[in-house]
Amino acid sequence: MQYRCPSPAKINWFLHITNRRQDGYHELQTLFQFVDLNDYLTFELRNDDKIALTGDLAGVSAEQNLIYQAALALQHISENKCGININVEKNIPTGAGLGGGSSNAATCLLMLNKLWKLNFSLPHLAEIGLSLGADVPIFVYGFSAFAEGVGENLLKAELTQPHLLLAMPKETHISTAAIFTDPDLKRNCEKIALNDYHFENTTNVCQPIAAKRYNFVAKTLSWLVEYAPSRMTGTGACCFAVFQSVTELENCLNHKPEYVDCFSVKAMNTSSCHQYIAKQFN
Repeated sequence: MQYRCPSPAKINWFLHITNRRQDGYHELQTLFQFVDLNDYLTFELRNDDKIALTGDLAGVSAEQNLIYQAALALQHISENKCGININVEKNIPTGAGLGGGSSNAATCLLMLNKLWKLNFSLPHLAEIGLSLGADVPIFVYGFSAFAEGVGENLLKAELTQPHLLLAMPKETHISTAAIFTDPDLKRNCEKIALNDYHFENTTNVCQPIAAKRYNFVAKTLSWLVEYAPSRMTGTGACCFAVFQSVTELENCLNHKPEYVDCFSVKAMNTSSCHQYIAKQFN
């Protein structure tokens, strides 16, 4: 039997860096929410203990892919040495700040936990996920969340679910390392509480760095803000605009410049992966 599970994108409503630790990691505050733009991972149990990963791997070898590494990590810590075939369909742009790779890794952990009958708790899976990437735990837990630390301390948040236009510059793949090592990056934001969050009183500290380094980011934001409140998500390069109605969104989309790919999406408080698993296994 095959299981085709959605693996959703996320946006960061804001991103503040509050400290740089001695180990080089940045302490941050951010607000995660999912959107209904999905990759799809298809799972099929094998009769041996091999992990076979196929499909759109975005130019990365199977062994280096986070999906494969997630499956291998579960194999190593479990006594149930099952195998799996996994096929990947990519719709979430890479290098976009939408968390596609982290989402895929979390989807793998969640699905194999069911298919291999491991019965690990979500905190246990999130701990495994954190070893793969800072954003993996939010996808493991599957709810909108206010995050602190390096992104692992999560507080569940109930947010409005507006219509968004995601705009991805076609020619830009941003290096996260370049953003976080830029000397002009603001690293001393004052901490805020979730209840104090408003879009207008927050920012993405990575946005001015990305706009400075990548002209397409600056141009994309300049276009979007003519129509709606807009911001870059994560370390970019994807930017989003927030609309009160589909009509307003479509008007903006009708004036799309040639240098961007756009996605009309709706924000979600529950991951589409979790919704799928609840239907299939509960």
